[in-house]
Amino acid sequence: MTTVGTPAASGIARALRRLYFARFAFAIVWAILLFLTTKSGLSPAGAALVVVYPLFDVAAAVVDARSSRATGAARGLYVNIGISLLAAIGVAIGSASGVPAVLIVWGAWAIVAGLVQLVVALVRRRMGGQWPMILSGGISVLAGVSFVVGAGGADPSLSTVAGYAVLGGIFFLVSALRLAR
Repeated sequence: MTTVGTPAASGIARALRRLYFARFAFAIVWAILLFLTTKSGLSPAGAALVVVYPLFDVAAAVVDARSSRATGAARGLYVNIGISLLAAIGVAIGSASGVPAVLIVWGAWAIVAGLVQLVVALVRRRMGGQWPMILSGGISVLAGVSFVVGAGGADPSLSTVAGYAVLGGIFFLVSALRLAR
C-alpha cells in the first residue's frame, strides 16, 4: 500500500476512515431493516427505506467532498450528490408502482454511481486503502445491471438490494481498516 505522507493527506485519510466506518454501520442496519420490512412486498416502511439510502449517500458525499477538496476527488463527489438526489426522487416515484420500478431506478443509480465511485477511488489510490473502493465501484456497475434485468423477472425482490448494501458496507469497512494502516 502506498500512502501520501503530508499532514493534509493524513487528515483526509482520518476523515475518510470515520466516514467509511459510519457507512458500514448504516449499510448493515439499513439492509436488515429493508429485509424485515419488504418480506411480503413493498410496505410503506420499505418504501421509505429505499428513499433514505440514496439520501444517506448524498449526506456522506457532502461530508466526503468537504474533507477531500484538495485531492481533486471532490468533483466526482459533487456528481455523485446529484446522481443520488435524482435516485432518491426516482425511487420515491417508482415505489408507488412497486418493486420492479424500484429495482430499475436502483439499478440505474448503481451503474452510474459505481462508475463515479470507481473514478474517485482511482484518483485517490495514492492515498492508500482505495482498492476495496475500486472493486466496489466495478461490482456496483454489475449489480446495477442485475437489478435492471431482475426487475423483469417472475418474482422481483428487494432482498437483492439489501444484499448489495451489505456487500457495499463490507467494502467500506475493509477500506476504513486499510486506511487505518
